[in-house]
Amino acid sequence: MIVEALVISPDFTIEDIHKIREQNYERTKDMTVAEKVAYYSNSGKEAEKEIERRRALKQKITASI
Repeated sequence: MIVEALVISPDFTIEDIHKIREQNYERTKDMTVAEKVAYYSNSGKEAEKEIERRRALKQKITASI
């Protein structure tokens, strides 16, 4: 399955939210329930890692000021 990367506006408008939801629907519409559970679980874990990475970077920047 090939899904194009989204282009999100710098202002993050309601249209961006619609684009994200549409893309997410297209990615998951043919998945079984088990596949969707795994997809969302993996996405959540990736998001947690990104949040932790950004927190660590912010702490590093704050500590150097």
